Amino acid sequence: MYGELQPRGGGDPIPLLKPQLLVGRRESSDIVLRFPNVSGRHCELFIVNGYWFVKDLGSSNGTKVNGVRVTELRLDPGDMLAVARHKFEICYEPSKLGASGAVVDKASSIDPWSRSLLEKAGLESKPRQPGHAATDRRAAAGDSPRTPGGQSR
Repeated sequence: MYGELQPRGGGDPIPLLKPQLLVGRRESSDIVLRFPNVSGRHCELFIVNGYWFVKDLGSSNGTKVNGVRVTELRLDPGDMLAVARHKFEICYEPSKLGASGAVVDKASSIDPWSRSLLEKAGLESKPRQPGHAATDRRAAAGDSPRTPGGQSR
């Protein structure tokens, strides 16, 4: 066994039985997640140099690691993997899978547009919601949002 996925919110652990696994809703997947929001071929898990990696396969509802949507990223022990909205903690020991040497920083693999520069610098506590830039600019200028009729809310 190469580790396991511990479901958050209940359920049995899912053993990672092979060094490369397909996760999806289809019965042909190695790890079958029978939920409508999971794509037929959602993501792939694979081992490189003793570490698990995840690669999103163009899923509709995305793959996240520790709350950040990713296309491909290394999974460290204890990381939270979300397949659509289904969360799992990955549990494994890199040394038992052949990892050796210094740990490489995985932050460079995260989508550079997934977090604001202020958040990356530690000056903003949570990610900004897309589509709120106009509201933020008005608030900074002291303006209040207006309804279509021109009335303040």
